[in-house]
Amino acid sequence: MSSSLEERVRAVIDWMRPIVQSDGGDVELVEVSAEGVVRIRFHGACVGCPSSPLTLKEGLERILKEKMPEVREVVAII
Repeated sequence: MSSSLEERVRAVIDWMRPIVQSDGGDVELVEVSAEGVVRIRFHGACVGCPSSPLTLKEGLERILKEKMPEVREVVAII
């Protein structure tokens, strides 16, 4: 039985979490829409960090899209 998209996204975010935490931040999965849009929320040092967009697009989004083609986009919400 295959896992839901949300479960698979959560597993990847949990795998990446220690990397983000090592810089004093954190990332929370807020929602995975039926359209494949993943909404996350940054915490800690990630909030307002100039590298957050790079972490979002070149880190989280790139890896999630590689592992799950049904993920269309990852966006950070406040």
